[in-house]
Amino acid sequence: MILIKLVKNKNKTIKEAYGKYYARPVVTETIGIDELAEHMASHNTPFSKGAIKGLLTDMVSCVKELVLQNKAVKIDNLAIFSIGIINKMGAASIKEWSLAKFVEGYRLRARATGKLSNTQLSLDANAKNA
Repeated sequence: MILIKLVKNKNKTIKEAYGKYYARPVVTETIGIDELAEHMASHNTPFSKGAIKGLLTDMVSCVKELVLQNKAVKIDNLAIFSIGIINKMGAASIKEWSLAKFVEGYRLRARATGKLSNTQLSLDANAKNA
């Protein structure tokens, strides 16, 4: 189950959204590489010839499972993965708000971290017009 909180938009520059309530996911815990490895081990992850592909496949499945439990999963020097909410619109009040009426869906969020941080990525990235 996805935990959410309603947050009132206080940004006056977005007139159509100002004062309305939007759903935001609640992250209950951030999981690091050690905790992720321990979690994966509880799923009997094998370490044999050709297991690297299996490990990566298992990791993707475990990241999804943990994100759907309101946990953020941090993979050092890559990203912090967490759940995001796609709101249809904002509610005028908490009493008016309902999941069916105001939430369109969910998305996977990935925030760059460490050697792949936005700052470092800006320094390392090159762009070319296709």
